[in-house]
Amino acid sequence: MRIALLQADPTVGDLAGNAARLLALVHQAAEAGASVAVSTELGITGYPPRDLLMSPEFVRAAFEKARSFDPAIPTLIGTPVPGQDDDIAPANGVLGVGEGLRGKVVALKQLLPTYDVFDEARYFRPGSRPGLVRGAGGLDLGITVCEDAWQAAGLTPMDYGVDPVAQLATFVRQDATLSATVNLSASPFHQSKVHDRVTVARTAAERLGMPFLLANQVGGNDDLVFDGSSVAAWPDGTVVLAPAWSEGVLTVDLNDPAACVWTPSAAADALHLGSNEVRMLGPGESPRSQNGAEDLADAVVTGLADYCRKSGLQRIVLGLSGGIDSAVAACVAAEALGPSAVHGLALPSRHSSQHSRDDARWTATSLGMRFSELHLDALHAPAEGLLDEVLRTGHAVAGENLQARLRALLVMGHANAEGAMAIATGNKSELAQGYCTLYGDMAGGYAPLGDLWKMDVYALAEVFNARAEAQGRPAPVNASTMTKPPSAELAPDQVDEDTLPPYPVLDRILRAHIEEGLDHDAIVARGEDATVVADVLARMGRNEHKRWQMPPAPRVSVRAFGQGWRMPLAGRHDWRD
Repeated sequence: MRIALLQADPTVGDLAGNAARLLALVHQAAEAGASVAVSTELGITGYPPRDLLMSPEFVRAAFEKARSFDPAIPTLIGTPVPGQDDDIAPANGVLGVGEGLRGKVVALKQLLPTYDVFDEARYFRPGSRPGLVRGAGGLDLGITVCEDAWQAAGLTPMDYGVDPVAQLATFVRQDATLSATVNLSASPFHQSKVHDRVTVARTAAERLGMPFLLANQVGGNDDLVFDGSSVAAWPDGTVVLAPAWSEGVLTVDLNDPAACVWTPSAAADALHLGSNEVRMLGPGESPRSQNGAEDLADAVVTGLADYCRKSGLQRIVLGLSGGIDSAVAACVAAEALGPSAVHGLALPSRHSSQHSRDDARWTATSLGMRFSELHLDALHAPAEGLLDEVLRTGHAVAGENLQARLRALLVMGHANAEGAMAIATGNKSELAQGYCTLYGDMAGGYAPLGDLWKMDVYALAEVFNARAEAQGRPAPVNASTMTKPPSAELAPDQVDEDTLPPYPVLDRILRAHIEEGLDHDAIVARGEDATVVADVLARMGRNEHKRWQMPPAPRVSVRAFGQGWRMPLAGRHDWRD
């Protein structure tokens, strides 16, 4: 009695490629002795397909591709299901294919989330009951899709007025014996998400009195990253977790959790960042993941690697200042694409210190990436001359931003010439405060650190240094980079704390406001200085226009800028009396 969870890394919209990827995983599942295979949510299209779902032609093509699937064993595959005509919204469904399943729709997702990064009610009509399939590989299975299982655990901010797990439990009590219930998921990563998923699976297994299996997507799609970490839970609270950050198959033995097996994907371009170890948790045991900074590092590497692979990008260019952010961004890029695919440009100005120039070279040399140094004065002095009237009248910020924009000019020029993508190196703390320059250091196609607080960036530096040292390589983030005061070096003797509070203080305030939803008074009640909090929140409101123009960044927190942050642009943020 084995069920295979296909932890796949699909490319959104690549119907043929996704089908081939799933077919290969099903073949591996059959070789591992599975009777049935289960894909992730919308496995044929990849998640999230967003406004591709507005095209009836795309929905029909996806459904037909799923229906033509010819697997080695019976398979439940996630697919959009067309309405009876083009005026009826599709459903987020599950198709049964293979022996005994006859290409029938066996489930439609009931609960359509519209919070944070989710907007499923925009695209889908809801189902009315959980799915059920009998005789699939000799098994009778209940079927749910992602959010359908979260209401029972109380872990969704929405009250849908219906609980599919409770519906299944009633059905089981009245008239049915099921082997297990499965859940097709595309549950994006944030730092507490593995714990949440385990709670969801345990709750469902206990209430249903049977194993509950959750197949989760892995990989990056735009600003969302998915860790995989597919889950199998038993009614006594025993849990088996698939590896994170790796594509493959978790074959679950319904009778023996210790006999569950992980088979890594054999695809040449498969994601394999994590270990290949299956983790088993005893009843009540917390699913503590690896070091939290390790997970963050794997998340941002996955986001950048898949963004490039799925966009056909093979090279990266970035500015290397000798500071902590650009050093860590270089580490992410080198791990995502390989150091030979990364070009670091040091672009010192008259305000750049020698130690910063040395640190930039150290990072590039330690990583083994290409490195160039071009002094900015060749552009800076003539540009200053053109703006001399403005700059002479005391517009210091214009002079500082000019340098950042000239650097962006050179970085983007190299990216164009090399057929590469430029990446922005800013972090979430700076973006929250507008401590960044539009069309300057914000320029790029992707911002791998854009959802990391400044103190997280320091933690990632430790992770990448430890990984390098474990491989016998020098630490890429120099000790002096870690210890010197952060500075944009756009003016003499400038440091970030001339403008901002110390980063530990700033991050506490911003995390409380953005991720916990606390207002000024509640943050002050935690012991923060009232004037500092007011200044931080006011500065944040004044800089919403910058966040609207930031590149996509991999979401790793419970609330990130981007899809889940929808503040007005032309409006008043200082509405408090």
